[in-house]
Amino acid sequence: MRLLLWYCSRFGWKPTQKTIDSMADGNPGEVQNAVVAFVHIEPEDETRSQKVETKLIKNLKWLSAKWETKNLVLHSFTHLAEEKADVHFGRGFFDRVRARLTQSGFRVVETPYGHFNDLNLQAPGHPLARIFKQL
Repeated sequence: MRLLLWYCSRFGWKPTQKTIDSMADGNPGEVQNAVVAFVHIEPEDETRSQKVETKLIKNLKWLSAKWETKNLVLHSFTHLAEEKADVHFGRGFFDRVRARLTQSGFRVVETPYGHFNDLNLQAPGHPLARIFKQL
């Protein structure tokens, strides 16, 4: 898994093109003061899903604590490596991560899965506002 984390004072999205026909239609949205996770799930993550799921959650909780926010955004971003996991595995992975974070008291939103989106973000110029991880 490759993970690009941003802290955004404002993050908005608007679906522009559906790329996976079987996914639900997407709606635009916006959040304030949130950690945004650009997540690229790789094929090998399917065999170690519990491990990468837990690592992702720990990274999100850590950065959220640094910024004193409970607002999280999950964004499927298959542009951080050449190979990507199965679409349906990815959808289920996001569902599990969202459920675990919600149970921990976080407000979790997702950008529309299986869509290209116009993105609008505002992020401070701070070293903890942009972090790359390979899990």
